[in-house]
Amino acid sequence: MNICVVGLQWGDEGKGKVVDILAEQCDMVVRYGGGSNAGHTVVIGDERFALHLLPSGSIRGDVACVIANAVVLDPEVLIGEITGLAERGISLEGRFFISENAHVVLDYHKKEDQLREESLGKHKIGTTIRGIGPCYADKVGRSYAVRMGDFRDLDALSAKLETIMAYKNKLFGALYGAEPTEAGAIVEKCKLYAEKLAPFVTDTTELLHTAIEGGRSLLFEGAQGSLLDLDHGTFPYVTSSNSSSLGLPSGCGVPARMVNKYIGVIKAYTTRVGAGPFPTEQDNEIGNFIREAGNEYGTTTGRPRRCGWFDAVAVLYGVKIGSIDSLVLLHLDTLSGLKELKVARAYEIDGEEKTFFPANIARLAKAKPVYETLPGWDEDLTGVTKFEDLPANAQAYVRRIEEIVGTPVGMVGVGPKRSQTIMR
Repeated sequence: MNICVVGLQWGDEGKGKVVDILAEQCDMVVRYGGGSNAGHTVVIGDERFALHLLPSGSIRGDVACVIANAVVLDPEVLIGEITGLAERGISLEGRFFISENAHVVLDYHKKEDQLREESLGKHKIGTTIRGIGPCYADKVGRSYAVRMGDFRDLDALSAKLETIMAYKNKLFGALYGAEPTEAGAIVEKCKLYAEKLAPFVTDTTELLHTAIEGGRSLLFEGAQGSLLDLDHGTFPYVTSSNSSSLGLPSGCGVPARMVNKYIGVIKAYTTRVGAGPFPTEQDNEIGNFIREAGNEYGTTTGRPRRCGWFDAVAVLYGVKIGSIDSLVLLHLDTLSGLKELKVARAYEIDGEEKTFFPANIARLAKAKPVYETLPGWDEDLTGVTKFEDLPANAQAYVRRIEEIVGTPVGMVGVGPKRSQTIMR
């Protein structure tokens, strides 16, 4: 069976934990989009692994790991992750593959990202300054793009980088008054990157199809969340790739119909990082309670996340565009201690009640949540292992979310560890 795991909110839902759990029954885990702006956390016992590029299944030593075509890859970050796992006794030798067509994030992409954000002032998008957007822009522009396959011919890559930096220096100087960057320094870095990463580079599209034809089970891992999808999210406050499950076919070359099950990951509440409309946001003591109880600070940036009530309208949208079969609801334990919980079952926009999420930010900014109020609970959930052992109000909360969204919840998270997961 081939499975896709994708976030249905504004990212940070806990996909890393879910992928790690499901990887036990899969032969290969495939990261199909995004870049090092993603932060996937896996907690095993007392050990915590924070991954940004490596698939979350890489923690399991018998699972093959693939970085596919649509990922924009920061070599420095990836090498750091490979080295970090090796130091903890986890080797990727013989089981890690990088697409030769994956685009490469280099220093000038990060510089461009920072210069652009600074120039926007109060209108900035709120990127992670990881160079993701500029790298995707170069990919679309084609003329100044570097791909992993280029690391196989360093002479040709050096010539290409000379051309790229001549252009970038003119651009950065004219637009931002920035000092030029020497191409030679980037070339030298690329030589080191090539030495470390070139052995992993291959045609991953052929690899994946060969695996499927051979009856192997594949697990596709999304990055960020569906509401951050470039084409279907809250543009322009989105990421630069198709972060919903719609990005899977183009991201790795495997048709959607070859995937047997789509699993959507959600939190028991809603969070968002950066700017953009957020109808259920609680910029008050409730939001602060959720942030501290759920440790809602970015894995990649450390930035505090905006927090609010569960938004069923937004999640239902992710379910619809992602063809989601079942849900994984995480962070239920975070809500312990709240006397009342609210769920947005609809929006009111211009006096009309709507249940279909408006991704257009002008319309979304007008949305007023139509809430249902449910009783909370005080009990500590972190040691519960069976659904029927949860407090009655916690069970009712999960069931009501299932009813509104129209999709079953197959797993419930009551803590960050692999073991703190209730199977239904």
